Amino acid sequence: MLDPRQADELPGDIDPALRSEIAHTTAAAIVHQGRASDDPALVTRLVTLVEAEGLDMVAAMWADSPAGTLPGALWRLYVLREWVRRDPRTIAERYRLGVASAPVHDAVAGVASPPGPDEVREVADAVLSGVFTGDLAVALERGAAFCRVLATGAAFDADHLDERDDLAARHLTLGASLLVRTADELAEAASLWRGDRLD
Repeated sequence: MLDPRQADELPGDIDPALRSEIAHTTAAAIVHQGRASDDPALVTRLVTLVEAEGLDMVAAMWADSPAGTLPGALWRLYVLREWVRRDPRTIAERYRLGVASAPVHDAVAGVASPPGPDEVREVADAVLSGVFTGDLAVALERGAAFCRVLATGAAFDADHLDERDDLAARHLTLGASLLVRTADELAEAASLWRGDRLD
């Protein structure tokens, strides 16, 4: 057994205040750098940050950040893009299922019709690019709309599975509700950005 003095000297997790400061500083630096540059190669590097640094590294910086913060909003957009990148066929199918019942959200998201794997990948990239090259609030709203259409499609998919595989249907229903929550968080972040309150 260690005595209390030895235990205090063991390295531990980063202080939560320092973790929050790092998250805010890195998010602000990345967004500022991207928005201040006219270099398309830089924007491409920022959009593909997860491929270069790994999802774990990005998660270590921003995953614990509240949704109503710049690092929290960026984390949600990067995770959404990574999900689309890893499983574009499933995402495209769920999006296709949701389009008819969420036409306004589809129009905001801007996915080409018919939505296929390439189309959903292009929108995920465009949403994240918009953080650096366009109106950040619009990029967040496009991400929110994309999530809402996916949530609708996931709910329909769950309905189709309900009689055959109850567990899978429940899993999809939970996923749909999480997508709605993410959509709400991104929409709130857009509102905060417009009010100059997304830090």
